[in-house]
Amino acid sequence: MIKVTKDMKALEIFNNVCDETIEIILEQGEIRKYSKDTIVFYDKEEVTDIYIVISGTVSLYKLNENGQKKVIFILGEGKVVNEVIIKELPASINCRAFENAELLKINKNKLLEIMKYDFELCKNIIISLSMKTRRMYRQLKNTPPSIKIEKKLAAKIYKLGRDYGVKTQEGILIKMNLTVTYLADLLGSQRETVSRTLKLLQDKKLIFYKDKNILIYDLNKISEFFKTSW
Repeated sequence: MIKVTKDMKALEIFNNVCDETIEIILEQGEIRKYSKDTIVFYDKEEVTDIYIVISGTVSLYKLNENGQKKVIFILGEGKVVNEVIIKELPASINCRAFENAELLKINKNKLLEIMKYDFELCKNIIISLSMKTRRMYRQLKNTPPSIKIEKKLAAKIYKLGRDYGVKTQEGILIKMNLTVTYLADLLGSQRETVSRTLKLLQDKKLIFYKDKNILIYDLNKISEFFKTSW
């Protein structure tokens, strides 16, 4: 059996959840490893397990009628991937390992049974859903055609920097193997357009992009840039 460690208890989904509850989840669940770009589940697939990110990151995305990818979320450790399947419906999105990842999977009915006895776990699931909803609201606000592509890209980079960036002497480093193609998928845009936009943000001294990593010189400045003069 997997032991409840300090690192495990520090995961967002287990915030204030009692050790006994975590032990039961680990006992009834299973931790699986996924290599980079491995599919976890497909849109419309009948999925009966809820996944929690233990380490690494996963990407949730949709495909349009032309097969173009639009990334909706990148989720890191401690995040619940697909709590929406608590409703008796198929998966509503594709999930792929963005980088090497470990996911805890547990049958949704087993998790629902465990939730009956731990209010903190219930609250954390609700918070997880509400945070996704709030992020979707922001995405809708930032998607109108009238908003310039450089503002949209700056907003995405800011969010990645805030969530996954590491402080360095030069600024906030996002070390996540972010290809131009993937950044285009985040925006639902063309690769060539995003490549030009990256250069524009670099010319404005907001970021530095090299070897698929992004350095944000100042989070406040890039925040001011995408928030002003939409």
